[in-house]
Amino acid sequence: MEYKNLDADVIIVGAGPAGMSAAVWCVELGLKTIVFEKEAETGGQLLRIYNPITNYIGLETANGRELRDVFMHSFARYKLAAKLSNKIIDIDATSRSVLIDGGNRATAQALIIATGIRRRKLDVPGEKEFAGKGIIDSGSNEKEKATGKTVIIVGGGDAALENALILAGYASKVYIIHRRSELSARPEFVEKARQNPKIELRLNTVVDSIKGSDQIESVEITNVTTRKTEDLTARILLGRIGVQPNTELIKDKVALDPQGYVLIDNNCETNIHGVYAIGDAANPISPTISTATGTGATAAKVIAASLNH
Repeated sequence: MEYKNLDADVIIVGAGPAGMSAAVWCVELGLKTIVFEKEAETGGQLLRIYNPITNYIGLETANGRELRDVFMHSFARYKLAAKLSNKIIDIDATSRSVLIDGGNRATAQALIIATGIRRRKLDVPGEKEFAGKGIIDSGSNEKEKATGKTVIIVGGGDAALENALILAGYASKVYIIHRRSELSARPEFVEKARQNPKIELRLNTVVDSIKGSDQIESVEITNVTTRKTEDLTARILLGRIGVQPNTELIKDKVALDPQGYVLIDNNCETNIHGVYAIGDAANPISPTISTATGTGATAAKVIAASLNH
């Protein structure tokens, strides 16, 4: 099916918190809106939050999926339905159009990029091969898999240490591998990790490769100071080395910062007129649910004002 200008005022690419918020506000402001989402369901990174959400003001949920379900009530109220499993393979910023996998193209008067972020990969040999075979996505959600096993956590921030502390309650041993000489996590997490007898810190250390047969059996590491390399026996590995924006589709089409985040002004507009970016894809400083939903509302209000002139 092809969507033309007459069918939409606004196209939103991505149905995480930012895209969902923008869609609700666009419809509230009388804009005909199409939301494309490459996954089979809405929610984006919310679906990867397994801990309770207590800092979204006025609302607490058991996890990200539950908050997504609350957001979906607004979708239902405004009779919104994201076009799921629709992967965008090309974006033309100048014409504000998108090419959907399968050959269909959609064009609108304004385009909102809400593609979010993804977890940064280790990018080492064995990472792809052992996905789901010892490499886990979440310590909170998959903690039982660590029972009685040796675990390696890669990273030095809050997320890495939180997961280490969770998994230490199940694992026989937890190594924290961090490339720098100091951890960047908040002091209370660092103190708890240092006091836990099951957790061992390996600082100034990087992962070289992940080894095994049907499952992870060991991880090769190198101390960047001494250049000493060794194999750590382990069955579980979790990487928490930060995130990166999903902005490959608009690289060289709108202005990005050196890390790949979209550069926007106070109206969430990019350097291309009529093209906006919201949520985590444009916000390395405060990648939060609150910021995502707020920028979604901002873009919608600005677009409505411009189209009504």
